[in-house]
Amino acid sequence: MREIVLSLCLIFCTSPAYADSLIPESERRNTEQTYLTYPEWFLVHSPAEYAELTKDHPAHDFPFIGHVGQLWSSYSAVTKKQVESDYPANAGYHAMIMVIASSTTLEYGIRSLYENTVGRTSYILSSKRMSEEEIIGAEIAQQYVDFIRREPWYLFDFQSSLKRLWSETSVFGSQPLRKLERRYALTTEYVVKAIYAKLIELATRAAYEEAKMTTWVVVSEFDAHSQLPAEVKLEKDLGDGKAMLVLPRYEGFWHAAQLLAKQGVNFVDIAGNDSNILVSSWCPVGSDVDESFSLLFRQALISHPHLERRALEVPVKKLSAYLRTNTQIEHVYDY
Repeated sequence: MREIVLSLCLIFCTSPAYADSLIPESERRNTEQTYLTYPEWFLVHSPAEYAELTKDHPAHDFPFIGHVGQLWSSYSAVTKKQVESDYPANAGYHAMIMVIASSTTLEYGIRSLYENTVGRTSYILSSKRMSEEEIIGAEIAQQYVDFIRREPWYLFDFQSSLKRLWSETSVFGSQPLRKLERRYALTTEYVVKAIYAKLIELATRAAYEEAKMTTWVVVSEFDAHSQLPAEVKLEKDLGDGKAMLVLPRYEGFWHAAQLLAKQGVNFVDIAGNDSNILVSSWCPVGSDVDESFSLLFRQALISHPHLERRALEVPVKKLSAYLRTNTQIEHVYDY
């Protein structure tokens, strides 16, 4: 309820969307989007943990309910930041987050109930051994994660996953109870997600413009004779060691940004923003927090008890310096 109230409060936010910027207005994005992108990307981080765990553990070991709590608590944190900073409302983005967060809550609730009753029972009765369906399911889970790091989740081919499940596993074999139960669980998951994905795709195309797949930046300490990383384009040499570059968006952004940082390049402006950008990292539990950056929130990595996720507000001009450290970067949220 608190998250919903905070979202409604944003109707009254009236801050200007952009600071002065050399980047064309069509390529700028509001500052609040670096924060609001986090709940959306949590729905990449969570499946990534699931895919990693199910490589050698049954699905009922995954903390579905714990991840639901982390999803909503992170949404509360970024929404609070948006309200306190008087950033633009961005009602459309909030509507999208509410839809995907609510549907994920329902999905994870159902899966938690099922996996900890029917799923756990079939596992125990099958001598606690994983079936070939589970192995295929774990591989598909990883393929899904690899896909959604770069593309919208609703474009994933669940139908091909379903065909693979049925064509690459035998109907009969050892652990017949577990095989039947896993085949039913995975078939149901892929069918439901295929239908829901198509509905979300239609709704998204009707309600939103197609997302840009690039992020424009202005950098300093740029060597015009240096070799740019793959997928990075020089849009304009601004002179005096400055340049306007075009980077891939989403997962590709922080990989390209890290390569540029290693070349000594510093960021001045990212998508029309020169204030803060949100960065999440995996850090050892109990380790010191870098006090030169503002810690927005921290979360336990439930699947990695010795690590925690830290979401830091990093000034754009210090992003390269942060990327040059030995910190285990999870993601840079490029608006």
